[in-house]
Amino acid sequence: MDDVARLLQLVVNGAASGCIYGLIAFGFVLIYKATEMVNFAQGEIMMLGGFAAYTFIHQFGLNYWVGFGLAIAATAAFGFLLDAVILRRVIGQPQFAVVMLTLGLAFIFRAAAGIVWTYDSVGFNTPFTNKTVNLGGLVLGQDNVSIIIGTLILCLVLYLFFSRTRLGVAMQAASQNQLAAYYMGIPVRRIFSLIWAISAGVSAVAAVLLAPVSLIDVNMGMLGFKAFAAAVLGGFGSIPGAVIGGVIVGVVEQLSGYFLPPGFQDVTSNIVLLGVLILRPQGLFGATIRKRV
Repeated sequence: MDDVARLLQLVVNGAASGCIYGLIAFGFVLIYKATEMVNFAQGEIMMLGGFAAYTFIHQFGLNYWVGFGLAIAATAAFGFLLDAVILRRVIGQPQFAVVMLTLGLAFIFRAAAGIVWTYDSVGFNTPFTNKTVNLGGLVLGQDNVSIIIGTLILCLVLYLFFSRTRLGVAMQAASQNQLAAYYMGIPVRRIFSLIWAISAGVSAVAAVLLAPVSLIDVNMGMLGFKAFAAAVLGGFGSIPGAVIGGVIVGVVEQLSGYFLPPGFQDVTSNIVLLGVLILRPQGLFGATIRKRV
């Protein structure tokens, strides 16, 4: 019975970590579907969202939920301006230029965060810190449970937004066919900036949900590489696949850390990424695209 409880705890902990990867991967996929750009600064945008929450909640002393909302709004505004001022200029350029630009921005964001805030790890109190919930004898941390529930709520809200609102439908249209959307009167450039804003806001949610589990520091953006593996696993064009891929990576990571020798946990996401690229390059939910030559 103890082994079963331990296994369930590992799965829940892995699912919580995977939800964080999935939310970051969601940002990767959302931007890629709209602009065909791969934003390798996605993890660093999440890091900035975490520091924004730290500023509002810890330094300004605001209520957790108020600071949570302000951090999302501030990070979303940053994402909007990032696209409108910088990234819009490279749409249509070779992918290598886009990759180098976003990687360069990632280093700049990391350095700027260290200068503005600190290179030390920081944190803030949340309603879920150091609390547990008992489910029929299975003791789980409220921090991990809050991550899973928060991710489910956010996914439901985003699903309703993209499927039931005019703006959400316009975003889908712009991501599927930019020229047709433009001829239908949709302001494609503004829509793209809003997509960057949503992507950044989702990353801020991931950072705040992660705060009870892990401290905030300038290197937390490295989670973006695990999220990239999750996005590839789910299928880089599939938004649901990004979240599911993240959960799979998180669970496999936890199980490998428990059952396999030390060191395997740190490379699990890379092994999963290589395995997917070899066995199913389009991912679990991605569509296979064939070109005639």
